[in-house]
This record gives sequence, structure tokens and C-alpha cells, in this order.
Amino acid sequence: MPIYEYICDDCQLRYERIVRGNGGRVACPKCGSGHKTLQFSVFSSPRDADSTSTSSSGTLDSAAGSGCGCTPSSCGCH
Repeated sequence: MPIYEYICDDCQLRYERIVRGNGGRVACPKCGSGHKTLQFSVFSSPRDADSTSTSSSGTLDSAAGSGCGCTPSSCGCH
């Protein structure tokens, strides 16, 4: 079952919902509106230390990173 991220078109609340196979009505938990915009989700998966390439300076090459600029303490996607 996928998790979808939405932004409510009426109150601008950002929320997530697990959507089952039958779809169903997804409403904003704050205002109850059904008017929403589906957002692209950003996710990551664990990497094996051997599969990550590093440059001569010991930092990750941009091709090997996730490309979005996210770190454990900040997010460069938004």
C-alpha cells in the first residue's frame, strides 16, 4: 500500500495518507476538504558502504548522492 503526500487546496496543510487498492475518499485532517494536490514524495534507501563512490577529497560525488541536497539535519529539496 503506497503512502501519498498531499497539500490541501483550501487550508494549505501538508499531510500523508496510506491509500488502499480501492482508492477511497481522502480528506484533509484539519478542514475536511476533499480538494487536494498530490505531491511527489522524496524517499531514500540505505546504501552499502561499498556502493557509494567518493572523490579524492573523501566527499560524495554528486552522481553518487541522492541529488536533492538533503542531509540528516536539513533538507535542500524545499
